[in-house]
Amino acid sequence: MSTYPTKQDKELIQAISELKGEKEVTGFIRDLLTPAEIEEFSRRFQIAKLLWTTTLSYVDIAQKIGTSTTTVTRVSQWLYKEPWHGYSAILQRIYGESKR
Repeated sequence: MSTYPTKQDKELIQAISELKGEKEVTGFIRDLLTPAEIEEFSRRFQIAKLLWTTTLSYVDIAQKIGTSTTTVTRVSQWLYKEPWHGYSAILQRIYGESKR
């Protein structure tokens, strides 16, 4: 697997950064992803939001979202331990400081 971000990844990132407003973002996401992919990404974001805004256990979050605790653990790792800070940047902007 190539090191992230690749040249192609960077082109996608640039394209996303050029989007203006919710309508354009909505259209681009719908064109880019299948309905199942959108659902999965939305589920991951809901997990990240619950990890950020509540003190619910991983089991409670998994049950609430309808996913596995493995997925909750993975999202938590990306949220709190990985160096990219993608989730935390947007969650802090929307919801303020983490409850954890």
